[in-house]
Amino acid sequence: MENADEMNHWQETAVNGKHYEWQLSNGHLWLPIDNDHLIETHYCQPGAKGITINFKHMKVFIEFDELLTQNVDLKVQRLSFLPQGQTEDIGWYFRDDQLWREFGSQSSNMQSSSISSGDVERQFTLNPRGSFNFTVCSSSYSLDFSSLRRNLRRRPKFTFNAESRSSTSASSSKLTGGGYRWEFMGDEGIWTEYKANVCSFDSAALERQYQLNPQGQHPFKIRGFSYTLDFSSMSQVNDTIGTRRAVRRTADSGSQQDSSLGTSPRWQFQDIGGMWKDYLNSKSSISSQDIERQHQQTPSGSMKFTANRFSYELNFSAMTQKNMSTTTTRSVRRLSQ
Repeated sequence: MENADEMNHWQETAVNGKHYEWQLSNGHLWLPIDNDHLIETHYCQPGAKGITINFKHMKVFIEFDELLTQNVDLKVQRLSFLPQGQTEDIGWYFRDDQLWREFGSQSSNMQSSSISSGDVERQFTLNPRGSFNFTVCSSSYSLDFSSLRRNLRRRPKFTFNAESRSSTSASSSKLTGGGYRWEFMGDEGIWTEYKANVCSFDSAALERQYQLNPQGQHPFKIRGFSYTLDFSSMSQVNDTIGTRRAVRRTADSGSQQDSSLGTSPRWQFQDIGGMWKDYLNSKSSISSQDIERQHQQTPSGSMKFTANRFSYELNFSAMTQKNMSTTTTRSVRRLSQ
């Protein structure tokens, strides 16, 4: 039976809108991985093979198909917890002509399978070691759940929240130019910037559209495929096959939020003793830079984050931080450098 600490942890995490947790174990104890929404964002992309996590004294590569690490002494697991009666939205994907397509979508030969991800998941839930037979036009196929192959993947659907939208620490490339940079999550789990020579518009054009209507949508085409970029959910959807990708908007090096210029405002909270303390990634899931980016986007809004397994809400209008479990409220301030 789960102890009280574990139950409180799951409840705190659920309050934050997060229904999963990634953990590592050295063989003795399972510990949560900080900022695991970065892992989750990659894992939800069917084309992503894995991700490298940088810790203070080492790097750990997590292989997604088998959920293994390259370090034989470390084990990895992903836990999913949802309120009673709810189930996780799972996607089943097959490799078709170098692309990962979801069951039920149209394949490269313009044929659609007779089953959807939901159909496959229901059969898998009934018998994870069994098989499932289905047809596409006149051809018959069989899925053997006991030996999932490299051309078949089961991944959760990406869930959008403030934590995943505001994150920029997973960027693999340097920012260029001023303003904001717009990127989508590529097939291999790599953030890719929108380029005019590929999709007829770039980050600057997207930023102009966003400023006109932050809750709107932007339709576009690439190589004959139609897409819709939804600013409110920060996602890109393939209108033909239904594939959904995460999108992010990050402050470029020329903007006032760039910490390398030394001008980024500092965000602090008042602790129980009345002392002001900086937000640091080592103590919580966010830093001053993360908060400033969210504040620039929604100055009158709020953002949620976790620290020491507790969930908090930072209210920009009231300049307060609230513990979602204990309802304790603390003052917050923004200091210009």
